[in-house]
Amino acid sequence: MTTPRTPKRILLVSGLSGAGKSTVLRTLEDVGWEVVDNLPLTLLDHLLSTPLARGGPRRRRPLAIGIDTRTRDFGAQRIVDQIKALASDQNFPVESLFLDCAGSELLRRYSETRRRHPLAPDRPATDGIADERELMAPLRRWADHVIDTTDTDSPTLQAQIRERFGSAETAPHLQVSSFGFARGLPRNADLVFDMRFLKNPHWVSALREQTGLDAAVADFIARDPAYEEAVTRIEDLLLLLLPRYRSEGKSYISIAFGCTGGRHRSVHVAERVAARLRGAGFSPTVDHRDLGTRPRDGIEGAARARTVD
Repeated sequence: MTTPRTPKRILLVSGLSGAGKSTVLRTLEDVGWEVVDNLPLTLLDHLLSTPLARGGPRRRRPLAIGIDTRTRDFGAQRIVDQIKALASDQNFPVESLFLDCAGSELLRRYSETRRRHPLAPDRPATDGIADERELMAPLRRWADHVIDTTDTDSPTLQAQIRERFGSAETAPHLQVSSFGFARGLPRNADLVFDMRFLKNPHWVSALREQTGLDAAVADFIARDPAYEEAVTRIEDLLLLLLPRYRSEGKSYISIAFGCTGGRHRSVHVAERVAARLRGAGFSPTVDHRDLGTRPRDGIEGAARARTVD
């Protein structure tokens, strides 16, 4: 039976030098995999039998192991036999990914980067490419997944890896926040929406000490004629953009709503938008940066809304 500390999934990543293995491993790490590159094969059994750290929230992460001709004790057929033996144990659900590429494209990449092929440090790169293709043939034949990167650039390869090996658990971290422009823009906000076009509850004496979390303030803001259409359009825009950000591999998305003091309009709208996003299947965290500040007429400014107290 699978123990709680066994990796959920094991992926052996191999392929021709220059075909994109480093890009694949970095992308897998970005989407939540544990990654080990060029591990000496004599340590493979030890790695898989070593318990992961207890108590960590990601202790059940899938594991990716990078292997190529630079790996100590490399032997393609021996690797295949070793992984087959591991895969026969239900505790180790092993898959393999092989990255292939046409020789002419590999030669172009080596020429552009001026790197030496690892199997031909003192010979033309074409010799190393041919030798490596022959050495890696058993791994390619045995691979569960083969990706040919001849006509694939790095962003496209990253997208393919995220699509094949990502999961809902590795969706971008989404934060919805409120803030006051009087105290400066929040750092690292990806999308900023200005709510100062809405009528300001600060100038209603009964609402001044309350916040956007209070029902009376929410009702006041919602009565603004521009409120419903504007906020609905913002929500629809976010529902259009967020899946695109995820497909492009963005790990963190910060959406900030601002008003003058950061206590009323921005707080209410941030809460409403976060609720809409949750209803659409997202899991935003909400932060109100300036909610705890005290209301001050000087911060709200002299351009008072013409509202009857």
